[in-house]
Amino acid sequence: MTQLSITTTQNVNINFTAASIGVRILALLADILIQVAYLIFIYWFLYGVLDFTEVTSGWDYWSVMALNAVIYLPVMFYTLTMESVFEGQTVGKRLLKLKVVKIEGYQADFGDYLIRWLLRMIDLFFLFGLIGLITALVTKKTQRLGDLAAGTAVITLKNNISIDHTILQEIDSQYIPTYPTVIQLTDNDIRIIKETFHVAVKDRDYNIFTKLRSKIEEVTGIKNQSGSDEVFIGIILMDYNYYTQKM
Repeated sequence: MTQLSITTTQNVNINFTAASIGVRILALLADILIQVAYLIFIYWFLYGVLDFTEVTSGWDYWSVMALNAVIYLPVMFYTLTMESVFEGQTVGKRLLKLKVVKIEGYQADFGDYLIRWLLRMIDLFFLFGLIGLITALVTKKTQRLGDLAAGTAVITLKNNISIDHTILQEIDSQYIPTYPTVIQLTDNDIRIIKETFHVAVKDRDYNIFTKLRSKIEEVTGIKNQSGSDEVFIGIILMDYNYYTQKM
């Protein structure tokens, strides 16, 4: 599968796996099934239960068309609404563990979902979806036209998660903490620190170590007592886990 590197707003590179075309098609079919089920239920209820044919028998053409338009609105705006409310996921995408993300940053916004939705007619329904299929096949990140225009991609959330992907640190039972005031930091702060720290360790980027150390000192008031910025940040991560796991 295609690996997708996304730079977050904290300038951290996170690697995801781009969703395969087959899985995306399955998610689309699941969403279409939901929309068809909705239409079947609505028409059964209106014309089978309420006998709406008799009610609308005296209506003019435009009134009937207006009613049909209202009935179809949830279907028309299904994808746009779902992705906006559930941050890049429809029911089909949630079932298949897929998510729409922004290439330049992790979270897409309403404008991005709107662009993708507007281009769905060309991508998925014009020429039986051939344009969207070809575009996804030839682009490196399996993007359809809507994704290319919005700067988004669809990723799979089925990546194997290890302790390195969480804020957790393995701590020896004999560990003695150094900085008690580290608990001023939040889980989100520690997640960002850990992700950035791992990038710096991998690339041996001492500039990142320095910036991280300065930011931690600024936020917590803790002063580096270990000399090495790399060691200091490692202790901060260990101390935070020590104190929060004891709570």
